[in-house]
Amino acid sequence: MLFDYIIIGAGSAGCVLASRLTEDASCKVLLLEAGGKNKMHLKIPGTYGILHRSSVDWAFWTEPQSFVQNRRLFIPRGKVLGGCSSTNAMAYVRGNAADYNEWALRGNKGWSYDEVLPYFKRSESHEKFGEPYHAKNGPLYVSFAKYPSLLSNIFLEACGQTGIAYNEDYNGAQQQGAGMLQFTIKHNQRHSTATAFLQPAMKRNNLTVRTNAVVKQIIIENDSAKGVEFFKSDTSTEKIYCKKEVILSAGAVQSPQLLLLSGIGDTDTLKNAGIDHKLYLPGVGKNLQDHVWTGTTNLCNIPTANNVIKPANMLKEMISYLLFKKGAFTNSPIEANAFINTGINTRKPDIQFHFAPVNIGNDYKTDIYNLKTYPHINGFGILAILLHPESRGYVTIRSKNAFDAPLIQPYFLQSENDRNNLLKGLKKAMEVADAPAFKPYAPDGLHHPNRNASDDLLMNHIYKSLETLYHPVGTCKMGNDDMAVVNNKLQLHGIKNLRVIDASVMPTIISGNTNAPTIMIAEKGADMIKQTN
Repeated sequence: MLFDYIIIGAGSAGCVLASRLTEDASCKVLLLEAGGKNKMHLKIPGTYGILHRSSVDWAFWTEPQSFVQNRRLFIPRGKVLGGCSSTNAMAYVRGNAADYNEWALRGNKGWSYDEVLPYFKRSESHEKFGEPYHAKNGPLYVSFAKYPSLLSNIFLEACGQTGIAYNEDYNGAQQQGAGMLQFTIKHNQRHSTATAFLQPAMKRNNLTVRTNAVVKQIIIENDSAKGVEFFKSDTSTEKIYCKKEVILSAGAVQSPQLLLLSGIGDTDTLKNAGIDHKLYLPGVGKNLQDHVWTGTTNLCNIPTANNVIKPANMLKEMISYLLFKKGAFTNSPIEANAFINTGINTRKPDIQFHFAPVNIGNDYKTDIYNLKTYPHINGFGILAILLHPESRGYVTIRSKNAFDAPLIQPYFLQSENDRNNLLKGLKKAMEVADAPAFKPYAPDGLHHPNRNASDDLLMNHIYKSLETLYHPVGTCKMGNDDMAVVNNKLQLHGIKNLRVIDASVMPTIISGNTNAPTIMIAEKGADMIKQTN
């Protein structure tokens, strides 16, 4: 069969594209996914902490980070239908209007906030909010937690006591303030793009989905994308061609990897890997940005998620979930949120808080996103997240072997401003954790880091605790400068019939979690494709 479009990657963007393009019954689409099909446990929000380092995760690691005590930081990426929307913490955050206006000011016509808002709304079916910022008829369900912990509301009270105003809808008229998180959860089950978009589309005869298909290269002939070569097994490959376009939606780590494997990128990089050079495009893999976080934790005197993970309690909660869709397993590990500004830029926040009703420990070996490492001592944590890092890194290839993990070098905290701003964020998180509202629940428990620590000791805490929030973007950035990879229609510079549509096209990282913006990019990208063809 000769397809009209071949989409590489059935992640957050790829599933949306497959759904929207096959709305035209005459359009034949092939969707390739390196991972497998969804499994039942992926739909349970509370199992999030066991998905990393599992069969549905690429489980990448950065290079040693010289500004973070030479630590390698973990970079999970979804390896399953739905991609990271099937494995993430399900937070639905759009970012700030100024983020998109800045994209437009950089020469990306059509990407201002007013122009992208309709695409956010096109996807959305919000359980509570409506016009002018939300919609109720889209395929993606957005909701609030049905069984939040007591401490999440205490966190909101503590924010108010420390000067952070309450904001019920950070995706609405304004972003700053504290409120409960919105989630891609429907009827207490994860609502990934695989469930919301792809599953209904798979009933159409014009969509073909191939799983466990690792792409070797995009087939380029006469400066035009003609098709894709992918592995049917570890050794044998198959070539499939298309009539209109190849669409690369493999994400900010693997989209640049696949361009390089296809001979598109920096000449020296391709030469050193023994890859035939097709197009000099030096920006491929550059401009890597991600959100990083540090945190503070308190012990408390009421049960938290640390109590849930005790074997007997976990079994009880799982039975409650499976039988009645109730209890702790209906929740994401994070429940409440705040956006604040610690600097002089008042247009948008520079720090985000995630509140987690779980003790994240004081031994620097625990991971808030890994249930296996939680201590069994009740507590709560506040993550201080750096929203607009100045530090820039890159993704590149180690060899011409498509099965080799890419090299990821983010240069986290290379910028002095990044270090200073994250320190301010940590101090504010500590202030919130010590607010009067929390005193009845954490009267004399562990405060980590030490509340009397000097700035030097707090910076040491940051270096030892720093993790990424798993929001890599920017490695195939949209623009018209020398380092841009795609134009404002997401078409690759210099190659016909090839687009990149995923988080890698973001010129700058947005003010918050990146899954909702990635879905928006795919919605807008699908419209652009339809208008072109």
